[in-house]
Amino acid sequence: MTFVQSALLFAIATALHNLEEAIWLPEWSRNAGRWHHAVERDEFRFAVIVLTLLAVLSVVLAIHQGKESLGAYLVTGYALAMLLNVLLPHVVGSLVMRRYMPGTATAVLLNLPVTLYVLNLGFRECYIDSHTFVIVGPAVVVSIVGLIPLLFWAGRRFQARP
Repeated sequence: MTFVQSALLFAIATALHNLEEAIWLPEWSRNAGRWHHAVERDEFRFAVIVLTLLAVLSVVLAIHQGKESLGAYLVTGYALAMLLNVLLPHVVGSLVMRRYMPGTATAVLLNLPVTLYVLNLGFRECYIDSHTFVIVGPAVVVSIVGLIPLLFWAGRRFQARP
């Protein structure tokens, strides 16, 4: 498998993970207490749709732009974000709450191996440079985390319109 193929697999894994969350997480969040604030179905689904589209866009850019491109760093930075998302909130949340957190199955079974593969092939096939990734990867993670509240806000705004 090549980096490009693994990036395509990453987009699929991200979409399946986001689908699992979109179906079950809003209801689950109502009883999550301090672990996760309650989110409404429509605002959450809006956010995961946009985040899924951003994952696909990053893959398309990586494929078209090639090695050491903005797209390559975006897709690998996004992969890093999804890798971290396996642990926090999914695995840790399920353990701390002693109940299943929606998204944990796809996080562990799909996102964990796929993101590790994307990152490994990204370095091995020279799509990304380790010195640049140390800066860009965490910046992408922080950007995605910062974008989530804005997406929830936008989702509420769209939902409020008649």
